[in-house]
Amino acid sequence: MFSSNDRSIAAEEAFTNRQAQWRAVTGGLAEHVRDVTRDGFDVEDLERPRRNVLVFHGVGGIGKSTLSRKIEAALAHSDQRPAQWESPAYPEERLLPVRIDLAHSAGTDFERVVLSIRLAVASLGRPMPAFDLALRRYWEHNHPGEPLEEYLRRGGLLRRFSDAAALPQQMQSALSDVAQALLLPGTVGGAIGQGVGALVGALRERRASVRALAGCARLADLLEAEPDLDALSFYPHLLAWDLAQLPPGKSALPVVLLDTFEDTGDRTHRDFERLLQRLVWLMPNVFFVITGRNRLQWAEAGLEGQLDRVGARSWPGLAVEEAVAPSHQVLIGDFSPDDCEDYLARRLRRDGQALIDEPVRRIIAQRSHGLPLYLDLSVMRFLELSRGGSRPQAGDFDHDFPALIARTLSDLTAEERHVLRSVSLLSSFSVSLATEVAGMDHDAPALRLVERPFIRESFSGTWPFHLHDLIRSAIRNAEDGSDDRWSQQDWQRAAERAFRALEARWRQGQRRDRAVLVSCLQQGLGLARDFAFQLGWLVDASFQYVADSVWEPLTLPDPGSMGGGGPRTAADALVETLSAIARRQHEHRERTASRLSAVLGSGLLPPELVELPAYYLAKAQRDLGLTAASRQGMQRVAAAGGRLAFDAGRGLAHLSRLAGDFPAAVEAAGRLGWAGRHQRVLADVWWLQGDMDRAAAAYRAGRGEAEEHGAVGEAAMCQAHLSFAVAFTDPAEADDEIDLAGRLLSPLSQRSAEMTVRLAALARDAGYATDLPDRAAVLLAEIETSGISYAAAKLQLVLCFHHALVGAHDEVEAGISRLHDLTHGGDYAYFVEIAHFMAGLPLPPDIARAQWIDGEEQTRERWRGMVRTRPAHPSRPLTR
Repeated sequence: MFSSNDRSIAAEEAFTNRQAQWRAVTGGLAEHVRDVTRDGFDVEDLERPRRNVLVFHGVGGIGKSTLSRKIEAALAHSDQRPAQWESPAYPEERLLPVRIDLAHSAGTDFERVVLSIRLAVASLGRPMPAFDLALRRYWEHNHPGEPLEEYLRRGGLLRRFSDAAALPQQMQSALSDVAQALLLPGTVGGAIGQGVGALVGALRERRASVRALAGCARLADLLEAEPDLDALSFYPHLLAWDLAQLPPGKSALPVVLLDTFEDTGDRTHRDFERLLQRLVWLMPNVFFVITGRNRLQWAEAGLEGQLDRVGARSWPGLAVEEAVAPSHQVLIGDFSPDDCEDYLARRLRRDGQALIDEPVRRIIAQRSHGLPLYLDLSVMRFLELSRGGSRPQAGDFDHDFPALIARTLSDLTAEERHVLRSVSLLSSFSVSLATEVAGMDHDAPALRLVERPFIRESFSGTWPFHLHDLIRSAIRNAEDGSDDRWSQQDWQRAAERAFRALEARWRQGQRRDRAVLVSCLQQGLGLARDFAFQLGWLVDASFQYVADSVWEPLTLPDPGSMGGGGPRTAADALVETLSAIARRQHEHRERTASRLSAVLGSGLLPPELVELPAYYLAKAQRDLGLTAASRQGMQRVAAAGGRLAFDAGRGLAHLSRLAGDFPAAVEAAGRLGWAGRHQRVLADVWWLQGDMDRAAAAYRAGRGEAEEHGAVGEAAMCQAHLSFAVAFTDPAEADDEIDLAGRLLSPLSQRSAEMTVRLAALARDAGYATDLPDRAAVLLAEIETSGISYAAAKLQLVLCFHHALVGAHDEVEAGISRLHDLTHGGDYAYFVEIAHFMAGLPLPPDIARAQWIDGEEQTRERWRGMVRTRPAHPSRPLTR
């Protein structure tokens, strides 16, 4: 309303979703009602565990206060309940919701909290005699000469509670009834102080005249106690007793919503919190909904002495680990992307239409990470930009708001703020890592910080904690105006500590845990790029990452996002190298080759790292059929004698095999050893000779060596190729081998090996499955997307095998023709020969001949024998 002169703009309050939180409220209410209405429930039982509190906690700006207000309105009036929210099971007309804002700015003290609850109960139109007598005594002692009605008027409570004016009369009515019962003089308008002794005596003697009040076992003691603040904190017990005495038709269920609970104090000064906890404990028939930034710690035994009741036994619903039922501690999550866009669409409107364009809404929603405060700040920025006369564009919202920093830091100690800034350098962390990065010698600040709602916990990663993405971005990038803001040197020193700490953890888990490797590597790369570090330990870690061909996804910073369009430092070049290598499992090999060529062309990598992109570029070129370029690259890497020399030797052996020079490939394998994966190189030669038993033995030996060395990627690759070899000769055994290959590959990312297993499944079903050509067509489309050229030829060979088994001679001829087209460059040309061998066809005189290990005739006989002696599958008959 006050942000623009354009009166056509309608600024609407938008409330989005939160159905899960409402279900928690209605579920908690239903559970509470069952509890208080069961046989044996006693409002005066001070030892029974309490389940009458529900907590919503979340980061600043997540919408906790909005949710609290909406819950109050929805419980008070059904027409205020969002359409998607279901009705509570308890009759709405018997609910008494009252929301109390505990924010510093509201100026709410404990006395005002107690009065607010009593004023809400005033709408029942009945005195609460036990409580009212005690409150009247307290008031006369602490507010001498000040009428309660005047206090309520001055404090705004008369305006807020429609029945507030009835409270003084209800209190006076309770006092008059007691005075009359005890035959005290000056009954009307008299002070209770004159007759408290008589009343206490009557209560202790349980006189008939005060029989009703005598049922409240602790009333006499509370009336005798000094009527100070501490005594007031026990009076809610009397109000709970009064409520329990109401007849069924006149009863009600108060729902007290305590908002901004974090402002009740800090972790070391809990005086106000202690009073509020006492209130909750003493009113077991009242349902409390608490909203605040932090999880409620009442179930932690370590707070004994600071609060009246602590531990999981006292508050079972608040102890997440011990809770049998769903916990009463609910983290308010971020909005979904759809909720964010819906919120923005309804927040500003003109003529009934969304004022913020859809592309702008989408980019704001993406950058918000679901935080409602960011959405509101973006709305204000939209209006501010609009005042300049131009229509805001999506690029105008690539922006971090300093207000997010202020909101996040507002209730943190100096040490917690220091740890927070330190961990903003990391995508995930543990308490010990946070302490080390912060340069501290004690864990307490980090332990307190991880309890905050903007720290998320996940047990699926290496380290359990991570900072909310939007808050992390704001702390790292937005202008920080706080008094203890960091200088650039502070950030540099913290980054150096983080870089050293990551190195230490990688070296500790170097031979044990690839998850640690991946986490350290991707975080270390980000730090090296952002702070221009020397690569140092990242060189060794990078070679370890590629050594086993596991290819876990690396979430790496994008070097193109730095503004120059490409790598500018050695760290940028290494990021791009590893990203290209890892992504080649999901990108076309032409894209991989292009990216790696650009890295080599930049000249940014140190000499000890150049072989990394050079080797994988040569591999990509081999997959693309660029044999000459691949051979040159492999030769250079092998000649350099670096860490990938044996890998390059294996690559050269593969190239010899591709050209049909099988003796050269076997000779090269003899020089490779385990480091060059010699068993797999040999097995790749043997299956082409039709010697499947020898190939299977070599693949199994290679898998065994890999398992001995803990190389799970190599073991999975050998198993994938083993399943393919066995599929030609023993379909039943192939079932087990394919199943094992799938299990070994499932946690990895090896696209070519996965394709080999799918080819094995087709080879296993060759001659049996009538839908095999259709399945092959689907796989061919995926192969063409990947750019792995040899896989298409291998697939066509399997189809020729199928057609030979079923005697489809025309299809065999067509398949051979397609193989000619796929291998016309010379690589894999022996597939054409093998297809002839399978079908028992003579070789054309002009065909290129491979150098078979045992000669052409013996190789022909082996392949033709596989077709003639194909065993029957236990569950599938041959289709010929």
